[in-house]
Amino acid sequence: MRRAGHGDRASPGTTGAVREPDDPPASRLGPLGAAPPYGAVIFASEVVVDTSAIRAAAWQELFAAVLTGSGAGAATVAQPSGTAADGRRYLDQRSPEAVVIAFLSDNHMTMPMGHPDDPPGTRSVNGLAAHHDQMYLRLLTERPPRVSPGAIDLLRRLRAGHVPTGLVVGREHSVLAALPELQGLLDVVVGHAPVDGPRMSHEPAPALFLDVAQRLEVPPAGVAVVEGTAAGVRAARAAHVGLVVGISRAGHRRDLEAAGAQLVVDDLGELDLGVLRTDPWLLVYEGFDPAHEGHREALTTLGNGYAGTRGAAPESSADGTHYPGTYLAGIYNRLTSTVQGRQVEDEHLVNVHNWLPLDVRIEDGGWWSDGGLTERSERRELDLRRGLLTRHVQLTDRAGRRLQLTQRRLVSMEHPHLAALETTLLALGWSGQVSVRSGIDAGITNSNVAEYAALADRHLDRVTVQQPDPETLLVQAATTQSRITVSTAARTVVHGASVPTPRRLESGPEGRHAHRVEVGLRDGLPVVIDKTVAMATSRDRAIAAPGLGTLDELARAPAGVSGLLPGHVAAWQRLWDRFGVTLDSDRETQLVLNLHVFHQLQTISPHTAELDVGVPARGLHGEGYRGHVFWDELFVLPSITTHLPEVSRALLDYRWRRLPAARQAAAHAGLSGALFPWQSGSDGREETPAQLFNARSQRWMPDNSRRQRHVSLAVAYNAWQYYQGTGDRTWLADRGAELIIDVARLFVSLGTHDPATDRYHIAGVMGPDEYHDGYPDAPGEGLRDNAYTNVLAAWICQRAGEVLTVLAGHDREEVVARLRIRPGEPATWARLSHRLGVPFLADGVISQFDGYDALAELDWDRYEQTYGNIGRLDLILEAEGDTTNRYRLAKQADVLMLIYLLGPDELLAVLNRLGYPATTDTLVRTIDFYLARTAHGSTLSRVVHASVLARIDPTRAWSTFREALVADLDDTQGGTTEEGIHLGAMAGTVDIVTRAFAGMQIHGGTVAFAPRLPAELRSARFQIQYRGQRLDVILHHDRLLVTARECAAAAPVRIDVAGATFSLGAGQAHEFWLGGVPREPERPAGSVQERVGLGLPTGPAVRQGRA
Repeated sequence: MRRAGHGDRASPGTTGAVREPDDPPASRLGPLGAAPPYGAVIFASEVVVDTSAIRAAAWQELFAAVLTGSGAGAATVAQPSGTAADGRRYLDQRSPEAVVIAFLSDNHMTMPMGHPDDPPGTRSVNGLAAHHDQMYLRLLTERPPRVSPGAIDLLRRLRAGHVPTGLVVGREHSVLAALPELQGLLDVVVGHAPVDGPRMSHEPAPALFLDVAQRLEVPPAGVAVVEGTAAGVRAARAAHVGLVVGISRAGHRRDLEAAGAQLVVDDLGELDLGVLRTDPWLLVYEGFDPAHEGHREALTTLGNGYAGTRGAAPESSADGTHYPGTYLAGIYNRLTSTVQGRQVEDEHLVNVHNWLPLDVRIEDGGWWSDGGLTERSERRELDLRRGLLTRHVQLTDRAGRRLQLTQRRLVSMEHPHLAALETTLLALGWSGQVSVRSGIDAGITNSNVAEYAALADRHLDRVTVQQPDPETLLVQAATTQSRITVSTAARTVVHGASVPTPRRLESGPEGRHAHRVEVGLRDGLPVVIDKTVAMATSRDRAIAAPGLGTLDELARAPAGVSGLLPGHVAAWQRLWDRFGVTLDSDRETQLVLNLHVFHQLQTISPHTAELDVGVPARGLHGEGYRGHVFWDELFVLPSITTHLPEVSRALLDYRWRRLPAARQAAAHAGLSGALFPWQSGSDGREETPAQLFNARSQRWMPDNSRRQRHVSLAVAYNAWQYYQGTGDRTWLADRGAELIIDVARLFVSLGTHDPATDRYHIAGVMGPDEYHDGYPDAPGEGLRDNAYTNVLAAWICQRAGEVLTVLAGHDREEVVARLRIRPGEPATWARLSHRLGVPFLADGVISQFDGYDALAELDWDRYEQTYGNIGRLDLILEAEGDTTNRYRLAKQADVLMLIYLLGPDELLAVLNRLGYPATTDTLVRTIDFYLARTAHGSTLSRVVHASVLARIDPTRAWSTFREALVADLDDTQGGTTEEGIHLGAMAGTVDIVTRAFAGMQIHGGTVAFAPRLPAELRSARFQIQYRGQRLDVILHHDRLLVTARECAAAAPVRIDVAGATFSLGAGQAHEFWLGGVPREPERPAGSVQERVGLGLPTGPAVRQGRA
């Protein structure tokens, strides 16, 4: 597909333009060319070149001279405070003068301010700042700085797209401009301080950006500026440029936003210049960038719980940039591949027929998909409220004829088997004929994930193509191993054509089958091509056969998008009424939260209740993790249970139906009970691959994550939480009891008793932190006494006994008989719940596992300086010949998961029950310890940290919540979102509002609230369902209003707010006064006394960016 480059200058405020005579022809655009909606991009040097280590070294050298009384500017102090002469800790200061002042203050030193022109050697604040500048320039020439890989990639794409670029630098102009990595990638390099002039300026003026824009011959409104400082952001906003982006490498998102940045990301590799976030219900992309196309496709996926279709362009195919994909829930297939000479069997969620294909050409010119038409502008809008994706494209052919194309698509939330694509064609300034191809691609493969390139990928065979009537195309196929028949039928109808529309069936050599329609266009008169699609499989209910089922669906379906839209929008409105969360905060936070609710409901919807499916960790949005089911349901089901409990029950039934496989797995391992797989697919067997490929080292690594036995604990936990939220004793007796009791049996059989201490221990397991699969001298063999596993196992054993208490009478008798529960078995569960061992460090912090204290500390600064994003330290260290098993670190929250799931009070109760007299201070110090040692290599990690921090530091909780929100929106995991969204993280961020900020817990027949709203969040509104009663909750800092909706059947609900209880009947409301006053977000908790007073951690400082 050919795209227009932004040598095609856009006039101010526009996103498309007419080519200027000296612009390069569009045919010269390579496949890597980016075409953002801006005519030029200006970068500040600090976002392109990382000089932070060199600046820190300069400060450190200067500070050492000052503290020892040597060198220029030395000051005499009687007793320095002992603060380390560490330059890096001061890098967040706004100017060199501010650094000097902060340093002097920390060391109880004084010095006159001096004059801005003070030369190095002057005993003044300005003199020391000048001395730093001198040292910095010297070190810069001795140690060439690191150029951001993301910057290089973006500059190359902009160059390929003929988008002019500029770089704004300080006095280091000559050094940075000469860096070899930047040669040929910049059109203008401008310094804001002359080499021989006064000391370098650190706050660029608006005139500087205007000067660069003028040199690039682009009006300010057509320019995007990318800055790394608040001062630079303010200057760019004052220049009235089209877009100001902030790069928050040091975790200064709030400062950049306060300065006026319209978009903030952590790294240039995450920057999509075409994204617009101005409406909380619209996700908008303008222009094109090949590096972000897969990411955009995943985030604009449309689905309904039965089917999900990526937001790929209908004229595109899988070409390395685009990836059309349609996935049907629960449709798996198994293939055998040869990898490194070994036979490997893998099961995948199948990419079924692509129903999107729609291509056009003007007269006898080339097809759009083959480059016969060029895109002059493009805009995509995902309407979250209505579940509608709209695309506006202006096309031109080689003769200069312009064709306006508008496409609307939906995957019906009312009719789960239906989808539709509407294409409106409008000739601008000409009349003539266009050809349209509308069809189905049956030649697709599973090739969305580069890591799986060595695996077999063709899951469908026995393809048949029929034309039941002139407007309808029917394609059927079967999966190669599971033998599931998949049927797709498409009906294409043309409206508004000026001449008859003859058509014929065309079949391509690669499995693409299409109706070709000749359409007459008249200048300014629209023609609409309506494509309505039905999908069915042999797993579906209430159909005679998939082919007949799809044709019947089409026969009943309203015509096209316009016909399906009213019922579809109404279905979405009902869901938003239940699931919507309204925040009185900034617009972007509301947009992303809406996006997360939207994608959760597209994966798990009311239609899910009719299917035998689990929770796919990457949604129905891509092929990441092979479409398997993990423990992510632990983060998804809380939201589903409190809004659509019948769907939560269906998802738990997926696990219950696979209990025989889990029991067999336990027996095969010599254990009792049920051992659920870490990765589950169609039948419940373990699907975790034995190896994973490390692209850094080009080596295969062992994957021992199947040792994460805690996935079984997640199943049991979810079963108990479902019962708590619904009071469904019938389900508990019939199915839930089996899940909980068999998991308790598993961990009883895993435990070994130490008579000397009368403690039980569990060995050979991994916790949620996948960085540790064993000890340094025994990698892959698992760990002993992982705290998360042991504590949660003790809790589940206690719940197993409680199940038998709840099910008194004949229900209990039936459960005991069916599960063959021996008379002394409940006592064994109780024994384990009292005597499982939990390791602690010497200072009382809960140890992640036994022996954790013997591990080495990692040099975090070195790895951050060397690699930037260190989320995948396991791959980085393996490439270095090292291993994460050697270090005190975590990929994601592990011990802190206990606070996330149980809450502080319940966790302390379990620990005390186990014989460990822990206190709130124990938990505070434990939180502080692990916050400083977590790499956030999982999107789930910040979800947990934000929830835990909400209880002790709402301000930090809010900033961590914001970081968790953008994991998929900004693709912070290094390009993984194009393989599918991270469903657990999305659902978890929604849950943060209800369970963390509102402090909601459900237990013992009570809905309890302990609100802790951050100051940045003025109020929150949401709805939950508890035991049949729907409750509307409105939370402010000083009050909480709970309203029970009218309901004929539900019993009154007991509400508890900070110890005040009220029984709320249907149609009633009650307002609880909290007396809280929001704390200012800027207020720091500095001294130990202040931190204790606020209930904050008082241990080592938490590392910036990993809290």
